[in-house]
Amino acid sequence: MADPATYRPAPGEIPVEPGVYRFRDAQGRVIYVGKAKSLRARLNSYFQDVAGLHERTARMVTTAASVDWTVVTTEVEALQLEYTWIKEFDPRFNVKYRDDKSYPWLAVTVGEEVPRVQVMRGAQRKGVRYFGPYGHAWAIRDTVDTLLRVFPMRSCSAGVYRRAQGIGRPCLLGDIGKCAAPCVGRVTPEEHRDIVDDFMAFMGGQTSGFVKGIEQKMRHAAEQQEYELAAKYRDDLGALRRALEKQTVVLGDGTDADVLGFVDDPLEVAVQIFSVRGGRIRGQRGWVADKADDADFPELVQRAVMTLYENTTTEAIPRQVLVPELPADVDAVTELLTELRGGPVRIRVPQRGDKKRLLETVEQNAQQVMARHKLKRAGDLTARSKALEEIQEYLDLPTAPLRIECYDVSNLQGTEIVASMVVFEDGLPRKGEYRRFTIRHEGQSDVAAMHEVITRRFQRLLKARKEGDEVPGIDPETGLPRKFAYAPGLVVVDGGPPQVAAAQAAMDELGITDVALCGLAKRLEEVWVPQDVDPVIFPRTSEALYLLQRVRDEAHRFAITHHRQRRAKAMTGSALDDVPGLGPSRRKALMAAFGSVRKIRAASVEEVAAVPGFGRATAESVVAALAADTPGPTVDTATGEIVEDR
Repeated sequence: MADPATYRPAPGEIPVEPGVYRFRDAQGRVIYVGKAKSLRARLNSYFQDVAGLHERTARMVTTAASVDWTVVTTEVEALQLEYTWIKEFDPRFNVKYRDDKSYPWLAVTVGEEVPRVQVMRGAQRKGVRYFGPYGHAWAIRDTVDTLLRVFPMRSCSAGVYRRAQGIGRPCLLGDIGKCAAPCVGRVTPEEHRDIVDDFMAFMGGQTSGFVKGIEQKMRHAAEQQEYELAAKYRDDLGALRRALEKQTVVLGDGTDADVLGFVDDPLEVAVQIFSVRGGRIRGQRGWVADKADDADFPELVQRAVMTLYENTTTEAIPRQVLVPELPADVDAVTELLTELRGGPVRIRVPQRGDKKRLLETVEQNAQQVMARHKLKRAGDLTARSKALEEIQEYLDLPTAPLRIECYDVSNLQGTEIVASMVVFEDGLPRKGEYRRFTIRHEGQSDVAAMHEVITRRFQRLLKARKEGDEVPGIDPETGLPRKFAYAPGLVVVDGGPPQVAAAQAAMDELGITDVALCGLAKRLEEVWVPQDVDPVIFPRTSEALYLLQRVRDEAHRFAITHHRQRRAKAMTGSALDDVPGLGPSRRKALMAAFGSVRKIRAASVEEVAAVPGFGRATAESVVAALAADTPGPTVDTATGEIVEDR
């Protein structure tokens, strides 16, 4: 643990202007981001007697090794920069509200020429109108299926739409009246757009006009003795009413608002949000987060509001945000939301009436969520801290291993050998840093494969350390750790003494002496350390053993999933699908002759041409296509990071 006095800025060096500051650890990684109206006053509060600081603040300043800051001109700029940095650096001592699940939205792709209604998850995109979020995807599909008979808009995928255009025949939804079939020209794109506009108006709360309009059409058709048409309008009216019954009216004045309820304790905070549009509840979401710092309640409210709207569209921000207590910097938050929405936004605490009762209901939901969470993860934060301390004690480590990496090897009789690396930080999985390895030499044992994986991982670490950065392993342009540049506090391998010995040999060959190593054997859950003839026996009920089991099981899951994907691809011959002139019969003949795509890839043109039904030209096409399909690194398209190292 570092002494904060060793990196305290000199007196008078810290400016008094507003700004944003970052605490970094000894490896240069950002561990905390904060903002202040006066940087000097705020930062000086961290460098008092550690015994007088909040427990979490004391842990943060003793983990940090340096602090830097950026001066801005206004509090709004400080607020924006703070949340930009929190999102960019993901500092582990900041409270980070994360959804406990990925909530589905009802989305209309208004940016397309022929818009489509569908279920969407994840970050919201431009050119899409969102309604929700909903608790379950089936609730969206049920609502859409009910409304498509009244608003027959497109709901098919791009592939289905293009196929219908190509063959000149609509899909089943077009035949049963749940799509106006713009794909075959039954309606023009402009007429279809009118249907879409009506659908969005209904979902947006303008319901009474549609109900009255259909009632009038039904009566008029009955008067004209067009009874089949009147029956259709009757069924449409029933569909609208069924959809409306699912959306409870909670605010009689038709208010658009998001209502936030909170329940917190010294360790965690639960948040629930009800989305009310046109006075009706359109969706619900929520999360539970650890309180990693000593933020007070107004600060927690502010962070929840910023998290809720950081990746949202203009239409998703309502006119009112109802909270139990105003955010810490309510003026700055209001100004920022007003700018994002392009119109006035009001953050207020309801005092009486329907809005007050609704807020109480949301808080009751937050209490129930917190109670369920406590039952599910009783003492989880304390347990994680205890687990890390126990691992430090049992393995005689100098510090608690805040970053644990675990490796597992998976294969099928020496073929399709793969390995996984999973990362846990502070006892929680950090899935963005998981990696997968494809073993380069098939036929070798699990022990040799483990040696190869550990060698490749720490070669990358040494390479990153030699990049010549001012702070080793930190990209000077982004301030983020380079891939594989952050050394673990503990390496865990799935296995006993042979696997541990292989991993230790790989680390010795590379001169890695500052990383602890152990293995967890499945048979008796024994913990093995290098060069010890007897295992370290953890108590069966210890939090340390439970954490190591979780890490090991996650590595096994990640490895076996990758192995199954590669094996399925090899067995089905999917790499042959795009070879010109190679139909189902020839693909089947190839697989029967060679057994797997891997063996076909290793075959010569003459060997492929010898298969019945093949000529030399087709054989050359197969060999060329498989050569071009040789696996390379798998890249995360969202981040650009390599997630599978080969």
